Amino acid sequence: MFRSLKVFNYRIFAAGGAVSNVGGWMQRTAQDWLVLDLTHGSAAALGTATALQFLPMLLFGMFGGVLADRYPKRPVLIAAQSMMAVLALAIGVLTITGAAQVWHVYVMAFALGLISCVEVPTRQAFVVEMVGRKDLPNAIALNASIFNLARVVGPAIAGVLIFAIGTGPIFLLNAVTFAGVISSLIFMRKAELNPAELVPRAKGQLREGLRYVLETPALLMPVLLVGFVSMFAQSFSMSIALMARQVFGAGASSFGLASSMFAIGALGGALLAARRARPSRRTLIAGAVSFGAFTILTGLAPFYPVYLLLLIPAGIALITVNTAANSSVQLATSPEMRGRVMGIYLLVFTGGAPIGAPLIGWLSDLGGPRVGVVLAGALVLIGTASAVLLSKLIGARVRRPALATA
Repeated sequence: MFRSLKVFNYRIFAAGGAVSNVGGWMQRTAQDWLVLDLTHGSAAALGTATALQFLPMLLFGMFGGVLADRYPKRPVLIAAQSMMAVLALAIGVLTITGAAQVWHVYVMAFALGLISCVEVPTRQAFVVEMVGRKDLPNAIALNASIFNLARVVGPAIAGVLIFAIGTGPIFLLNAVTFAGVISSLIFMRKAELNPAELVPRAKGQLREGLRYVLETPALLMPVLLVGFVSMFAQSFSMSIALMARQVFGAGASSFGLASSMFAIGALGGALLAARRARPSRRTLIAGAVSFGAFTILTGLAPFYPVYLLLLIPAGIALITVNTAANSSVQLATSPEMRGRVMGIYLLVFTGGAPIGAPLIGWLSDLGGPRVGVVLAGALVLIGTASAVLLSKLIGARVRRPALATA
């Protein structure tokens, strides 16, 4: 289950990432709570903040993948992480001084999204350079475990700190935690890395990546499925905030508990994924269907303890989809195309949030959080069926010209 940790570079990267991820989830929780405070509980405003953080990936995500293939990944990651730390410091100072307004949060969210356009595909493609292809699925699953362990710890700590000292200091603490991952990148053993050959700048590289995905059946289905599922899954943390605060009347600490329960399930799902040698198509589809179904059940939960318990299998299902899709895509991709393919993958993974988050926020304002959550789950199920059908149709169209040429 933990075999990738025997690699020194991955081990220190994972340790630094664990610290930084805890800070990141503390900030995400504080950000949601700050928006609700500044707007007197507006679900639409919360949906807008979520959408702005993911909008740059929708607009520029594929270009970030091109840059990941073109430049050395470690220096790019150091620069990106440093810029994220500066943003956390800035919003923290604004909040502590009482100068923060909701538009400040919107600007920070959009700026984080712009940096993520390059940082995320670069980081995803960098994993294989640390551990190699053999241990890649295990490393991806362990990354998900670390991420979701932080998702358990971070919101819980944030909930207590929001109650004790307010949201401002949490942003400052997150700025400090970036030192963990930046230090790990600086002190890596460069001789033990296996960097992919850099792709020189040329015309048509973006189109080449798109064509590669469309013409590779092993890539097309997971990319489409993740696109449909993530359109509404990315707003799930927003839904937790709305359900906790508006349906069950929970305070900041109880909201942190709800986020942590979901993350406990996600952590369990990630550890189960770490035991699998290679993800299957059946696992991917089953995870997506289960997530849609449990999302609907959380929206129908009659009592807060029942809601908390249902968040656990929802977390298991979502992380099963994410790890299976990520591993499938990276294993089916050639090294020189990995940055571009991950850019496309992350575009569909996060790019649907600017559509899904405001829609769910608007539906929640219109009919209440329960209506928004139930409809989100139903749309996940419809999207899963659509992804399977579309991948078959597109695959058939691509194969026909190939057969005709042959």
